[in-house]
Amino acid sequence: MAATLSFVRSAACYLVSLSTPRWGSAAAESPRYFLHLPSRPRLLPRRIYSKIADAETKVQAHKGQSEIIFLGTGTSEGIPRVSCLTAESKICEVCSKASVPGDKNNRLNTSILICYVNSLGRYNILVDAGKYESNTTSFISNTKMHIFTFSKHISLCFELNCDGNCRVFFYHSALQWFPTYGILQCSWLRKIDAVIITHSHADAIGGLDDLRDWTNNVQPSVPIYVAQRDFEVMKKTHYYIVDTSGLIPGAAVSKLHFNVIKEEPFVIHDLKVTPLPVWHGKGYRSLGFRFGNICYISDVSDIPEETYMLLKDCDLLILDALRPDRSSSTHFGLPRALDEVRKIQPRRTLFTGMMHLMDHEKINEQLAKLQDSEGLNVQLSYDGLRIPVNL
Repeated sequence: MAATLSFVRSAACYLVSLSTPRWGSAAAESPRYFLHLPSRPRLLPRRIYSKIADAETKVQAHKGQSEIIFLGTGTSEGIPRVSCLTAESKICEVCSKASVPGDKNNRLNTSILICYVNSLGRYNILVDAGKYESNTTSFISNTKMHIFTFSKHISLCFELNCDGNCRVFFYHSALQWFPTYGILQCSWLRKIDAVIITHSHADAIGGLDDLRDWTNNVQPSVPIYVAQRDFEVMKKTHYYIVDTSGLIPGAAVSKLHFNVIKEEPFVIHDLKVTPLPVWHGKGYRSLGFRFGNICYISDVSDIPEETYMLLKDCDLLILDALRPDRSSSTHFGLPRALDEVRKIQPRRTLFTGMMHLMDHEKINEQLAKLQDSEGLNVQLSYDGLRIPVNL
């Protein structure tokens, strides 16, 4: 059953079509929820992905305009959660919504792609690459129909042609949004020119192995910018990528070039990047980053006083906000995040890293009222959100 649940979580990320009554309705008392799943992540025609993008998502940046694309805006396990989809009685409204393709509550690991344009060209800079492969060969046979009934409310029925490697999160997010926005359509837009790491938890570095698709097929290597403390963790968690000397000749692994950074500004393709040191739990250091007047802090429980100096005159603040009621030991909750917005005073704020208690529409309705009452321009972000920026 554990293997089954592992696959179903992965399967939720590959949802292509969902034919269901709304959860909690009368029709759901004797239901079958049918998920039609692809056997592995595939590049679907661009028009399919485009159908799930709304008006703001479809905003086209000017040819010479830099932009930010939100590849993921959720927690480590993502939204929806298996525990909610398989619950016997209690219905999780947000996870139910997130099961519908294109719903803004569907969230993968927190990550952004900065598409930076200067006089020399366009560069794709990824911030964090989360999670990993989920191996499902232990219970899946090729091209079979499987039905698992988890509760009186839910049965999952799917046909698979799977080789056992069902990738999740960073790679899935790239498969979805890169084609949608044309990043893989033109040779000069295919590359990932750099990856910047905020910290060494799995939802930030677990997808480094998936960069092999780029280094095997698109480019010789990918530069990684990482703090020394996090690089030391990578030496253990991704030892076969950090030190390739012991690999079998011909083994297909990511070819990464590691650049150890300090808590001081560095430059990627003429773009100045300023680390924003924060705490992500007691005694655990994480980094936010400033790109021009864009400040990104995805995993934070406290901001050191010296970091506030680096946040002055911020046009766009992208900030951690885990839950609606309170903070946790490792993440800002919405009340604390709003207090920080009042202190930092950015022109616009987008929250990220939301769990399943954060209903996109309902929370944004509440946040919109702060524009009138306090002049705060604050909203939740969502996977696939695309914003033109000046860098």
